[in-house]
Amino acid sequence: MALPDIAPYPMPAPASLPNGRVAWDVDPDRAVLLVHDLQNHFLDAFTPGASPVSELLRNVRALTDACRRAGVPVVYSAQPGGQTPAERGLQQDFWGPGLPAGTRAAAVHEAVAPADGDTVLTKWKYSAFVRTDLERRMRDQGRDQVLITGVYAHIGVLTSACDAWMRDLRAFVIADAVADFSERDHRMALEWAAGRCAAVTTTSRVLDALGEGRAADPAGTPRHASVWTAERVRADVAVVLGDRPEDVPLDEDLVDHGLDSIRLMTLVERWREEGAAVSATDLADRATVRAWAGVLARAHRRRGVPRP
Repeated sequence: MALPDIAPYPMPAPASLPNGRVAWDVDPDRAVLLVHDLQNHFLDAFTPGASPVSELLRNVRALTDACRRAGVPVVYSAQPGGQTPAERGLQQDFWGPGLPAGTRAAAVHEAVAPADGDTVLTKWKYSAFVRTDLERRMRDQGRDQVLITGVYAHIGVLTSACDAWMRDLRAFVIADAVADFSERDHRMALEWAAGRCAAVTTTSRVLDALGEGRAADPAGTPRHASVWTAERVRADVAVVLGDRPEDVPLDEDLVDHGLDSIRLMTLVERWREEGAAVSATDLADRATVRAWAGVLARAHRRRGVPRP
């Protein structure tokens, strides 16, 4: 009944997303962002630095940052460790005792940890609405949209989306900001949600709606991707290394801190998707955070993007 070891698999591409039954638009004045169960216990099942968890953490971080800037409430669900059988209920029959007691297992991953002003709900069942005050908080704030990120897509994410529908709240499942046991489970969750209870969208589209994407940048490059500060690069490196950003040095060779060719290519692919015309060779010559920030800024200027 333990969680499976999750083999790497690719995040779904926008072109592969299922057709939906609704044409809802994200409205920052009506939305709440739900970061669902991104606790170390659940993320430990993934391969650190590999897809889909690397993209998951990067995209959730971009969304939480953008929502805070836009005034969209950020709500975390987190299951408590060391639950009694009575507290577990039928989850005990399906999944065993759940999170062990102790702070690390229950903590939200440090790359996407709650900030001051965010809300953390204690979650007991699959749905983030059951035995919590999430619905009341949304109603009190006049909000009827819930943007869902986190794990696992075919269990708690999907159940929370369906539960939102049953409460006449519009759910948006962000396809590349959730992850699952397998590519098949991930795909099933998106198809079921799109056909029955939610709008399925992408991180890029939500950032557009929040004023942080391509629609906000006349040069055609996502604004959140064009600011190549050392701190921004450090945060991305921390995700693939599985470290806290503050533990990643700015001027030391990253090879000495766990960077390898696979993690380097993950970063190259990510940054190329975000508009930086770089190669592994460009970055391998001097593998430090500060040097990479300069390389990435120059790569954007070559594409005609003004230096921030």
